Amino acid sequence: MRIRASLAAAALSGAAALTALAVPAAHAGENPAAAKAEQYKSAHQALSKHRSLAATPATGTEGDIQVTKVTVNANKDFVVGVSPKSFNVYVTVTDPSGIYQDPHGVDVALWHGTDFDNDLDGFLWNENGATSCDYWSATSATCKFTITAEPGQTGDLYDSSLNGRWNVTVQATGNDGDFVENDYYKNEWIKRAASFSGFNAGPEPVSKGKTITITGTLKRASWSYLKYYGYGSQSVQLQFKKAGSSTYSTVKTIKSSSSGYLKTTVTASVDGTWRFHYAGNGATSVADAYDYVDVR
Repeated sequence: MRIRASLAAAALSGAAALTALAVPAAHAGENPAAAKAEQYKSAHQALSKHRSLAATPATGTEGDIQVTKVTVNANKDFVVGVSPKSFNVYVTVTDPSGIYQDPHGVDVALWHGTDFDNDLDGFLWNENGATSCDYWSATSATCKFTITAEPGQTGDLYDSSLNGRWNVTVQATGNDGDFVENDYYKNEWIKRAASFSGFNAGPEPVSKGKTITITGTLKRASWSYLKYYGYGSQSVQLQFKKAGSSTYSTVKTIKSSSSGYLKTTVTASVDGTWRFHYAGNGATSVADAYDYVDVR
């Protein structure tokens, strides 16, 4: 992968080298991912002198070094609204010779696209390397990385189309020059934040047997424009939790209008909390809104 690419790039010069490494070349001037991916590659070219020079595939290992665990955002979906947000990644590596103590001796990044070298349009990485590394034995290390995702047209999440599944690339180097690289170690879901606005269940208090009207608007964040917009044609559950209970029950499922608006009615029976619950999808987070109604 990049060891092979790095050695080839060393033979190139000037603009030719930059062209050969563009990720992707057609988009190099259109998104910030290409520049960050180039920084990532450059950071690891220096390690090639310490590593074995054997050519490796895009996913491969040279020697007996192993990445044994990668935990991204505590194994939870990473949800981003309209402000920068950080998450942690932990990488555990073992090698009989020990782990090479370089800022990028262990490294990890998240990327969006179909191929790291040829079709990449999103890239999240801490260019300073690990926030900290715990060399907890002579042969093993766990490194913590703090990565910040910034939405907006000049940020990492510059377009809402970057929501969904991202790939995790990880690599590590041993003291003996062994190394492991895997562009598809695992997947992580980075989602646009959803929320409800104007949620209300009323009137309140209400007489038993009378009608309660529940309204609200489902919205989700636009990374392109840094605003929340109505999210239409989405199924939302109306749920109820009786006073004194800890469990919600689904009363009905309704669908948001083209503008995200929701409205439904129920008959008042007992005190309790009404909730709109949106379960989310592969691109959008879960969202809930609550209102307690006193029935007399």
